[in-house]
Amino acid sequence: MQPHQLSSGDVIADRRADYARMLEEGGEPEAAAELMEQALELVPAWAAGWYRLATYLEKAGRAVAAIEAYRKTLALDPDDIFGAALKLALLGDVATPDRPPSPYVERLFDDYADRFESALVDKLDYSVPQKLAALVASTGRHYDRAIDLGCGTGLLGPEIRANVAHLEGFDLSQNMLAKAAEKRVYDHLARADLSLAPELSGLFAGAGRHRADLVTAADVLMYLGNLESVFAIIGELAAPGADIAFSVEDTGHGDGFHLAPSLRYAHSESYVSMLLARHDLEILATVKSVIRKDGGKPVSGILFLTRKAA
Repeated sequence: MQPHQLSSGDVIADRRADYARMLEEGGEPEAAAELMEQALELVPAWAAGWYRLATYLEKAGRAVAAIEAYRKTLALDPDDIFGAALKLALLGDVATPDRPPSPYVERLFDDYADRFESALVDKLDYSVPQKLAALVASTGRHYDRAIDLGCGTGLLGPEIRANVAHLEGFDLSQNMLAKAAEKRVYDHLARADLSLAPELSGLFAGAGRHRADLVTAADVLMYLGNLESVFAIIGELAAPGADIAFSVEDTGHGDGFHLAPSLRYAHSESYVSMLLARHDLEILATVKSVIRKDGGKPVSGILFLTRKAA
């Protein structure tokens, strides 16, 4: 559910908020912000309203006022389902967090599930599943058990199914998992949180460790900044000699990772390579490629094919 769809509970405030949205969409963010402030005078504890005000102020170039509104959003919504902390980081008010809040990511994809594939594939030229599957196929292996981390609506599953005897998919969003189930490609689907330690992630509930000879993560790691947790999970999932294939958004320069205006994280090749070496994962192949469009512009990524030490 988008912030403008979250009602304040006050008819007049909602009406003013609707008018504010129309003004913003018409290219008048300053006027939208003024009207949104009037709505919030009626419902000062409306977290979604404060978030909307912050976005209007930001677009109007009023960064200081936007920061105050994002802070108010976060105070009213400590779980941060809107990602206000990420916005504050981009505006330089707080340090960049290692990862986004899980409630924000879960809400984002729960709300996105119904239009995810049409938006990503038809409008944004998303091609990671096919490119990642080609890397996996290049090994010439047939896998007994594959685990697709952050499987989403299941776009990668059909691409690798022919080479996999048993396919598991995990995602943070229940709505995305429901869409994946409709494809009837996965043998097992369940909820998991890759930002948590292995024992808390949900990936080992009733299932063994080191059970997979293929682990994939297509366009998942950009929703995590620090990748230590996910490589710790992969290390517990992967059997000796297992292949691991995944993608990241490319920083294009420097080391480490950074938070992009899209509220996704980009990672440098050197940072990922360092983590792979630390977790005994040998790089078999890397492919630099455009992975999607964002705002009409190409987004550069890196695809990795790696293998766990036997």
